[in-house]
Amino acid sequence: KVKLYEKELLALRSTRYTIDSIVGISPVMSELRKEVLLASQNRYPVLVTGESGTGKELFAQAVHHSGSRKLFPFVRINCAAIPKDLLETELFGYERGAFTGARSRGKPGKIELAHKGTLFLDEIGDLPMQMQPKLLNVLEEKTFERVGGMKLRKSDFRLIAATNQDLDKMMAAGTFRKDLFYRLNVIPLHIPPLRERPEDISALSRHCIDR
Repeated sequence: KVKLYEKELLALRSTRYTIDSIVGISPVMSELRKEVLLASQNRYPVLVTGESGTGKELFAQAVHHSGSRKLFPFVRINCAAIPKDLLETELFGYERGAFTGARSRGKPGKIELAHKGTLFLDEIGDLPMQMQPKLLNVLEEKTFERVGGMKLRKSDFRLIAATNQDLDKMMAAGTFRKDLFYRLNVIPLHIPPLRERPEDISALSRHCIDR
């Protein structure tokens, strides 16, 4: 029964992509699959880099699905798609009465919802400067407060971040914190574009035709 319920829970919470979704026969893709498996066996932050369209979220989900947290949520937030003034409440949640229009019972944030699972921060390069030290503090302490709250909350989550921007240049320009970068870049995964691995074109074509 336990195995049956575990299988059912996995089906309900499963990510769309697994390590089998990583298609390619090139040496770099073979090496990346090994790195995904290695990354999935620990709880350290992962930073996935690459151009738009290279499949960064696919790799993030593969890391989550291959590890021990696969039965728990994979919570995604796009840092570029949410207005700056709403990003804090999306990440940390808020207590009732925190602001005009707030829900009467408050609302948990993405960090809270990712407890025991994975928090995926897409487009981390677009995270506003004023939010960066707050995220850094959560990564260091694993504790946070909801907006308008005074209660310290804990969340045991694994962080995976992704960006198509050059964070080295952003650090040099002063638009991305170095201490946050070093916290995120514990396990780096760089996804090369298809033009740099043309031998994968036939494998991807067959995969698309099969689907």
